[in-house]
Amino acid sequence: MALIVQKYGGTSVGSVERIQAVAEKIKAFADSGDQLVVSVSAMSGETNRMTALAQEIQDEPSLREMDMLLTTGEQVTISLLAMALQQIGCDAISYLGSQVRIVTDSEHGKARIKSIDDHRIHQSLDAGKVVIVAGFQGVDERGHITTLGRGGSDTTAVALAAALKADECQIYTDVDGVYTTDPRIEPNARKMKAVSYEEMLEMASLGSKVLQIRSVEFASKYKVPLRVLSSLIDNPVGTLITSEENIVEQAVISGIAHNQDEAKLSLIGVPDEPGIAFKILKAISGANIEVDMIVQSVSAREGLTNFAFTVHRNDFIKAESILQVVCSELGAKGVQSDDKVVKVSLVGIGMRSHVGIAAQMFKVLHNEGINIQMISTSEIKISVVIDEKYLELAVHSLHSAFELDKE
Repeated sequence: MALIVQKYGGTSVGSVERIQAVAEKIKAFADSGDQLVVSVSAMSGETNRMTALAQEIQDEPSLREMDMLLTTGEQVTISLLAMALQQIGCDAISYLGSQVRIVTDSEHGKARIKSIDDHRIHQSLDAGKVVIVAGFQGVDERGHITTLGRGGSDTTAVALAAALKADECQIYTDVDGVYTTDPRIEPNARKMKAVSYEEMLEMASLGSKVLQIRSVEFASKYKVPLRVLSSLIDNPVGTLITSEENIVEQAVISGIAHNQDEAKLSLIGVPDEPGIAFKILKAISGANIEVDMIVQSVSAREGLTNFAFTVHRNDFIKAESILQVVCSELGAKGVQSDDKVVKVSLVGIGMRSHVGIAAQMFKVLHNEGINIQMISTSEIKISVVIDEKYLELAVHSLHSAFELDKE
């Protein structure tokens, strides 16, 4: 008998029919003898609907009251799923995050889990029930309802698995696993049987939308075996996310991630002196704009440097206006901006023990006539910024060159 934590997203429980289908899937596990704890999101579209309602009343709604409002979405889903299970002869009980004491800090809208009291859940499991816990929510030490922010239901599931020492945490979504790259761009993308926590963290941070970073961080910290599966397929295998030492065959390159939300800004002809990077980035960070890649290069003219960085496209206009002010203050030559760039990244733990990966990547891009504008590396990843019109060509050529379509 295994203890399994499962999570179902908004599309998986988006209608009564979908909820009933999920109930059948859960019952099959319970009938095989497994103990089940299930975390669910609100029905798809509910969070947006409630947010719109709030904004009809208040231009900037109170974060505390927004948490009170948004957590009702999960309350609907957990109760309906419990009813669906009971209807087909599977004993089930639903709990809010506050009822099982998922204790968080007090940062409304982006709270972090501090502890989970697993006593009530174990009591219900021992009584033979499937336990359904509302995802995305908790309660702070003063009793205020909180939400965990984007991807909060994934984080709830992983945290529950860690607290309960579950055998596996299964994240059911609308894709059937983690692929070597986006199948919508590369038809030959291959579903991976297993990927390490470290690789999944890199891929999530570099643009892969399969899992939220916080849930992978939690799984890595507490060594929770994490599996990504599709709720729309019967008996899926999915992709296991686990410790590096548990992966038998470690590929040199596991996958290619891409991010189309990049924009590049350059300050040209800045005085090359100590503290210049701080002066530039202080102004940007002061506007709550997150900087991704950074490149500083010495220009042909002695004593001057060029300073380039990337930001999210949503922050492009604001960052550009700030940089124009900084340009004037520092006496720089000018600002260059480009919001038509993308970031393409190779990820693989095998890079640690193989040389020449970067050279091969650059050769492939060179052969396709793709100019590299920026480069960033870590122990297990290489990222480049290129013109967005070359995204598909870059992914196709790199996927083929590194033979990611082969087992």
